[in-house]
Amino acid sequence: MAIVPSFLAGRLCGTFVSIQENFMSRTYIHGYNSKEAQRLQDQAGALVDLLHSDTSYPEGHIVLEAGCGIGAQTVTLAKNSPKTLITSVDVSEVSVAEAARTVQAADLKNVTVRQADIFNLPFKPESFDHVFVCFVLEHLADPVKALRALGKVLKAGGTITVIEGDHGSAYFHPDSEFARKTIRCQVELQARAGGNALVGRTLYPLLKVAGFNEVRVSPRMVYADSSKPDLVEGFTRNTFTAMIEGVRESSVAAGLMTEEDFERGIADLYRTAEPEGVFCYTFFKAVGIKVANS
Repeated sequence: MAIVPSFLAGRLCGTFVSIQENFMSRTYIHGYNSKEAQRLQDQAGALVDLLHSDTSYPEGHIVLEAGCGIGAQTVTLAKNSPKTLITSVDVSEVSVAEAARTVQAADLKNVTVRQADIFNLPFKPESFDHVFVCFVLEHLADPVKALRALGKVLKAGGTITVIEGDHGSAYFHPDSEFARKTIRCQVELQARAGGNALVGRTLYPLLKVAGFNEVRVSPRMVYADSSKPDLVEGFTRNTFTAMIEGVRESSVAAGLMTEEDFERGIADLYRTAEPEGVFCYTFFKAVGIKVANS
């Protein structure tokens, strides 16, 4: 495992400072702290089978993981394809340092972690057999620009895999208008920051416009009730509700909800993790192929 220093700053720490900043979300609205890092690890652990059971690459192939964050998805990617060579990059100094620690702790020998900006990648054209992008496009103001940049370093005939959620897909029991409003706060804050929390539903047209061929999208629904305690704890409580709870101060400061109403909405989201509760959410996984001269 190698680590390449010299960083720009920010995907998981407050502000993006990018060479191509006009195309990137101005802020990572969840912030960077130990609580958020733990939430990302909980999310990765809860969703391993749902999102990655069919993620693997042939022996000897070279894979770029773009926007690796703290390395929450990197471990699964590397373990599923132990005989590939994986380069995991992120624009954030804080995230890359944490990803390096994650890779080292997992004793992964097939991963190199380095700092790089998706919009200004330090790789020669057609350097990779595959590109993997997970929970990145939602934070970008111009996802097509990002996909085209990634396509330049992908070999003709190589694949790109993109995974994103869609906050508009969340529904639950007991239903609550206050809970739904707290989710809409997160969607609005992300939109104001230049991102799109509803990006999952748009993966097919995004990849097509970016020039990829044979695009296939499969929805992956999380369904959590009390018969699935690990999913209730790992996803309903520690991933989704924790994420929404994390934008409390920003939502109130922006005038999107009163503090009292927001607290009621969060309490109602936690109710969906109780024995009588149910929570559903859909992720979308897209795979496309780079055609020659695209």
